[in-house]
Amino acid sequence: MANSSVHIHPPVAEALRNGEPVVALESTIVAHGMPYPANLETAETLESLVEARGAIPATVAVANGQIHVGCDADMLHALATEEGVWKISRRDLPLALAKRVLGATTVSGTLIGSAHAGVAVFATGGIGGVHRGVASTWDVSADLAEMAASDVAVVSAGAKSILDLPKTLEVLESSGIPVIGYGTDEFPAFFTHKSGLGVPHRCDTPEEVAAAMHAKWTLGLQGGFLVANPIPESAAADPTAIEAAIEAGLRAASEQGVEGKALTPFLLRFINEATGGASLAANRQLVENNVRVGTEIAVAYAALR
Repeated sequence: MANSSVHIHPPVAEALRNGEPVVALESTIVAHGMPYPANLETAETLESLVEARGAIPATVAVANGQIHVGCDADMLHALATEEGVWKISRRDLPLALAKRVLGATTVSGTLIGSAHAGVAVFATGGIGGVHRGVASTWDVSADLAEMAASDVAVVSAGAKSILDLPKTLEVLESSGIPVIGYGTDEFPAFFTHKSGLGVPHRCDTPEEVAAAMHAKWTLGLQGGFLVANPIPESAAADPTAIEAAIEAGLRAASEQGVEGKALTPFLLRFINEATGGASLAANRQLVENNVRVGTEIAVAYAALR
């Protein structure tokens, strides 16, 4: 059913009508995840990777009172360069649409756009989850609840390593979200390929993941998947240096009163500076790797359907 609050970019709409593979991409990496011009270059690279592997990219954002599933070049440039771009999760979406602001969608916001449009695969860097110190902050990302509600497979390098990974896995299990280690038996930790935590399921090919997606949704089981795709070992950051930077960043955030949705971008900037840019380089490579795998899964799922 058509929804006036959702605008599907014409190439994306045509691909969906024809049953062709489409891969959703988030826009927070453009507006809030990296500095300019690295953010725009990364966005363009990711879309090119999707196209080169036989699918249509659909970067999700908010503008002019609509969720845009797919962005043109002008919108990508605006997201990368304009001041005051909103960071939009589920809770922000109604106000962002009503106020007609320019906004970049988080994982949860991108999932909403993907589900409305019927895009089955979303490739990102890392999902949000349960924050460290949750017992005192109750800080749990809306990404987890949205994954449980949206029939979308999310391909990411696990969850962001600034989080409490064991508790994040517990919430994923409680929410009935299948966690699949892609080519691994260990849950990846974003900047590094190992966390010491196991995964309940493993798939080694795009076809295996596509078959699981088809089985779940054919049965009528609501909700998505987390396909945990580890960063390549050659691109991984030093785990000791990353953990030290995270701990220092958390102390700095506490001292400066940074919390809520400002916490993640603050920590990522802090870690990048503390590691001399190593974390940013790893971030770009892990996202590209996830997009490659996500596109292969989207192609396999389209063929299976």
